[in-house]
Amino acid sequence: MASQLFAAIDVGSFKLELGIYEITAKNGLRQVEHLRHVIALGKNTYSTGKISYELVDEMCRILGDFTGVMKAYGVSDYRAYATTAMRVAKNSHIILEQIRVRTGIKVRILSNSEQRLLTYKAVAMKEAEFQKIIQKGTAIVDVSFGSMQISLFDKDSLVSTQNLPLGVMRIGGLLSRIPAAGWQQKSLVEEIVDKELETYKKMYLRDRDMKNRGIKNLIAIGELILYLARDEVDNGMTDRIEASEFIEERFGVNAGYASLLMPAAVIFCRVVEMTGAEMIWIPGVRMCDGTAAEYAHNIKKLHFTHNFDEDILTTSRNMAKRYRCGGSHPQCVEKMALELFDVMKKNHGLSGRDRLLLQIAAIIHGCGKFISTRNVSDSAYNIIMATEIIGLSHEERKLVAEAVRSYEEEFDYADNDTRVAKVTALLRLANALDRSHKQKLSECRMIVKNGELLITAAYEGDISLELLAVERCADFFEEIFGIRPVLKKKRRG
Repeated sequence: MASQLFAAIDVGSFKLELGIYEITAKNGLRQVEHLRHVIALGKNTYSTGKISYELVDEMCRILGDFTGVMKAYGVSDYRAYATTAMRVAKNSHIILEQIRVRTGIKVRILSNSEQRLLTYKAVAMKEAEFQKIIQKGTAIVDVSFGSMQISLFDKDSLVSTQNLPLGVMRIGGLLSRIPAAGWQQKSLVEEIVDKELETYKKMYLRDRDMKNRGIKNLIAIGELILYLARDEVDNGMTDRIEASEFIEERFGVNAGYASLLMPAAVIFCRVVEMTGAEMIWIPGVRMCDGTAAEYAHNIKKLHFTHNFDEDILTTSRNMAKRYRCGGSHPQCVEKMALELFDVMKKNHGLSGRDRLLLQIAAIIHGCGKFISTRNVSDSAYNIIMATEIIGLSHEERKLVAEAVRSYEEEFDYADNDTRVAKVTALLRLANALDRSHKQKLSECRMIVKNGELLITAAYEGDISLELLAVERCADFFEEIFGIRPVLKKKRRG
């Protein structure tokens, strides 16, 4: 039985972690080593905007030790990801280069949506419990050092996901400026948390019938809940962990870590109160587990029952609903875009991931009209760049935003690469094929032949608007792919 050793490294806001996993086709994933080093990168970032040289030096030393452990185990591949603290640090690119030069480790900074998807994949490894729980209204609550994420599932489908500025290190930094006793600090934390959760509740829980469609289950993840769960904490846990000295003794952590547990406890308790959840599941996973799970899935040695791409699309459709750009036209554009992608597969050189991004762009391409009917393109770009789409990197979200901005405007060759141009060209043509918004060409036939993309319409009525729209975008399409789209009616008789 051939096995492979893989390493996952998490450069977090408060710690560095190394997980080493054995991957086999028969048994999937098994952790064989876990190392953790506490280092408060986020404390610098949230107070000064940068990570100090002293912390960088310590980080490089520990990561250097990690490389020694990886070599000793004979690790064949690894992934190293950085999250919130590095994401917001002004000097992050300099730090990444220092890490590469001094340790040989290449660290990639994840977007928040990528980070959260990895943790969901870690939970999904426990697929029997995960699939059962999310059949009913479920909230995944991920409280970390830099921020907090709440994701809602209903009937196996991701309904929404939202990031809140409730990271415990952020809260701790704010409290450090306010002289107050333990019980007073707890009260202040409750005020901070209640303010953010009340806004969230109004935006995302307002239309949910809490009796029939409410949140029945909570899935609590993140390192902090692992410590809190050691003592089988319940809804009264905040009353028992007000003083840092008491937390140190109860949970066996240092003073710096202890000061973060009280805000975490308050957040979890307040979420329970807000949702009225009947059950809390703590699967006990870390981001390193998700990193390893994704890698094992990519090399086809681990299979997920849950469809994460469908979660991404569901999030996009809910976004379209929010900005009033759903309906038959975007559904038709989505269908046309996917058909164009597939028929042009030998000509465009794009990946399956690009197909997903094109599909997202088609779903939300009309969102800019929610803000302005005169400046639709820029409005759409701003909406997309300001909205989190679970699982997409910043670069992928920008590709979608640029394609949506450019599908009816002049393409900016200077600021966009060929990949963006290809997605834009496909989206333009897909939109042109429903220019009348009446789905006249929904049953058309497409084929690439003799340097042309022949689109044959079965519709017997007037398709003048579609003919004109296809002709207008044909030059750009031909320039990008070397194939000219031609729309014609099917011959009768």
